[in-house]
Amino acid sequence: MNGLVLTVTFAAIFFYVLHGVVRSAVRDGILQAEEKRQAEEQNQETR
Repeated sequence: MNGLVLTVTFAAIFFYVLHGVVRSAVRDGILQAEEKRQAEEQNQETR
């Protein structure tokens, strides 16, 4: 029983950290896409 609780606890911690990493990566990807889109719009306006 004790081993099962320990395994579940470590799995929960692992998935919580994984969730944070994925959220951060998605947020950074969205910000990069927005910056690229704005840069392309500025290039279109200067032509």
